[in-house]
Amino acid sequence: MHYLLSVISLVAGTISLSEAKTSKPSVTFISPVEISSGSAHNVIVEYSGDVDGELTITYGSCDNVAISDAKQRLGTTHVGTHPLSARHIDHEDRRPTKFVWLTPSEMSDGCLHAFLDDELVGQSEELLTYDHVARRSEKKTFADVAGDDSMWFDGVAYLKQKQPDEAFVAAAKNKSLGILGGGISGLASSLMLDSVGIHNWKILESSERVGGRIRTVYLNGSSPEDGQYHELGPMRFPVEITDSETNETFPIMDQRMVFQLADVMNELNAGNETLQVKFWEWIQSSPNTPADTPFRRPDGTIPGKKEVASDPAYYNPTVYHNATAAEEAIQALDDFKGLTPERIRMYATNIFAAYKQAKEDGMFDYSEVSYLRHVMKTDLNTTDEVTPSHNYWPMWEYETVYFLASKWVTIQGGLSRLPAAFEPHIKDRIQYGAKVNGLHYNKDNDTLSVTWRPTGSEPFSTPNKVTNFDYVLNSVPLNLMKFWNMPPYSSLLKRSIDRTIYANACKVAVQFKTRFWEHVERPVLGGCTRLYSPQLGQVCYPSWHLNSTGPGTMLASYLSDYEATVACAMSEEEHMAYIKRAFSEIHGSEIVEENWTGNYARHCWEQDEHHAGAFTMQIFSQQHLYLPAFYRTEFKTVFIGEAATFTHTWLFSALESATRGTVQLLLDMGLVDEAKQITNTWMARWIDL
Repeated sequence: MHYLLSVISLVAGTISLSEAKTSKPSVTFISPVEISSGSAHNVIVEYSGDVDGELTITYGSCDNVAISDAKQRLGTTHVGTHPLSARHIDHEDRRPTKFVWLTPSEMSDGCLHAFLDDELVGQSEELLTYDHVARRSEKKTFADVAGDDSMWFDGVAYLKQKQPDEAFVAAAKNKSLGILGGGISGLASSLMLDSVGIHNWKILESSERVGGRIRTVYLNGSSPEDGQYHELGPMRFPVEITDSETNETFPIMDQRMVFQLADVMNELNAGNETLQVKFWEWIQSSPNTPADTPFRRPDGTIPGKKEVASDPAYYNPTVYHNATAAEEAIQALDDFKGLTPERIRMYATNIFAAYKQAKEDGMFDYSEVSYLRHVMKTDLNTTDEVTPSHNYWPMWEYETVYFLASKWVTIQGGLSRLPAAFEPHIKDRIQYGAKVNGLHYNKDNDTLSVTWRPTGSEPFSTPNKVTNFDYVLNSVPLNLMKFWNMPPYSSLLKRSIDRTIYANACKVAVQFKTRFWEHVERPVLGGCTRLYSPQLGQVCYPSWHLNSTGPGTMLASYLSDYEATVACAMSEEEHMAYIKRAFSEIHGSEIVEENWTGNYARHCWEQDEHHAGAFTMQIFSQQHLYLPAFYRTEFKTVFIGEAATFTHTWLFSALESATRGTVQLLLDMGLVDEAKQITNTWMARWIDL
């Protein structure tokens, strides 16, 4: 708004050639007042009189008096009472006031001109021009940094794909927008749309809650402030890394997007303490968490990490059938990944640059297995020994860097507090219990029909409900769409939907009568560990309310992929019996039996009807093949969510995709100024280009 007011003040003296003849139709140019070559701009106008007919806007010398004199024709459309103006029914008097201008790569100072049926009816003041290439040398675009499949940041490249007159007229802000899915990407998109004055959107959510994979469980009827919770979805945010050699600390910049979102929501909810999103420390590593070792203490319990590291009796080196071949294979992988201190810093401080570098280095072309077998010609047995769980996944090492973090935080009261902060702002624009089963493109009016049934209704006899939108932002997990009826998307987009793989996960939170683990001989004060025998996967002791009295709740098991599939095949009773026996082995049967409450929550993400998987795990070569498909709008559908971006699993992934998708949608609508506002607000503030 401040920008618009500034523009209006600067053009107070705008010239209209019809000032002397006010009875004639005229067009006044409101903005822009300066332009750059090779870039995208919105042109904003006002009308006086009966502007009815074929409207053409051009750019050229301020002395131009005819369309043929123009250096560039921005576009042509019909307005007012002209029979062909019906396409602008959403605009007041069928006269759109905002247009899209793609400036040429070379241009000189000049004026905008408006022609109505070839008659000059308006002219701007002389516009100031500057060289966009020179500006870009000072500050790069995201496309420069991230590469060709991040071209959505380059509005010019995206808009050039469209026919000139198709992209000429900006859509009215009252277009109806559907947001499929109330996870964090859908919620963030709704927030961004509101921030640029677009309020005619509606969320269709299949469950009865918002947050998607953000799922905090509060055990035994407790509330967030009681601390009796843990996360069955995402649970932590890496903040910074300290170089062990130089002792220098640098931030993990992409995660700042999460903190920025919290700041925005806190400002929107100012005065309501229950909706404030606050962060506190997450303890990722603690010296006394149980170690994954075959050895046991004399009392039969599992020793801690510090004990194993310091006691030679617990030394348990990995044995390979050919130690030399294994060492060479491990070194070959390390060399190829190249995680030098400089590379680690780049991953942390500029994930877009890291992604571009990873593509150029071929990280997405191989899994560890395929690289060793087909490039290094490592024998099959050695390959299998040194790559136990990396058969298919590309060597995109951002998660490795995340887990080098020396500082972590989480949300006080549970991550579900973040989506809860949106609830007052979406309550009148969300339909819960709406399970989508299809999309249909209506060619006659260029809209989308979303078909859905109430979740839990009789699946065969219940008729579909239909909600129509002008555009759809689709954040539904891709694997759920395999059973949808959909428009005839391109082959690449269809394959992206059909073939993207989702990993399974099984998480179990357990409440104990006391926080006994904090009061044993070697107290465990927060921290996570990973145990394969017993098969618990990750175990995370609570980082909050340390040494407090009363009950305590921990993440007792976090399994993923194949192990999660097996665990989820067990009944809950059988699985909980296994976990109880495992904790008896870790801490001793007597203390576990004394503190066992039987209060727990288990979630199998692959069996969740709203997700059918925990997170995206694209196999090597899929990502850079499929990603460009999501960056093009087909049949008025824009795909968002953690699957439709270049990192996965983490909240940042969903938020980045929401930003890209919202910008993409705004560019589709011709709302260039709004797209720039979103990019500058949500990306440029925290990433150094």
